Amino acid sequence: MTVKYTEDHEWVTLDGDIATVGITVHAQDALGDVVFVELPAVGVDYAQKETAGVVESVKAAADIYMPVAGEVIEVNEALRGDPSLANSDPLGVGWFFKLRPSDVSQLDALMDETGYAALTEKA
Repeated sequence: MTVKYTEDHEWVTLDGDIATVGITVHAQDALGDVVFVELPAVGVDYAQKETAGVVESVKAAADIYMPVAGEVIEVNEALRGDPSLANSDPLGVGWFFKLRPSDVSQLDALMDETGYAALTEKA
């Protein structure tokens, strides 16, 4: 499964017609200990780059943006109960939401791992 990355430090994977979204290791490192997440509403269609949620840490708060347009079909309820999952396993059980993309070609414009590594090295 290929992982794509946004300039806003979200990751996205596509499995069939379902995309899973979370924050990157770099993002959770920069935020520090995550203490709260606001997840998007299930059943709502979002535009690409639209704010879909918020992640708050002891140091800062950051918006979570839609990496691609689509309908949110599931949110990670475990993350609501234990926001620290975004720190301990951001690419696994710390995922934020799943969506059905309305245009999967939008994924082509996102960065691969090499491109994202280059972006974070500049930061």
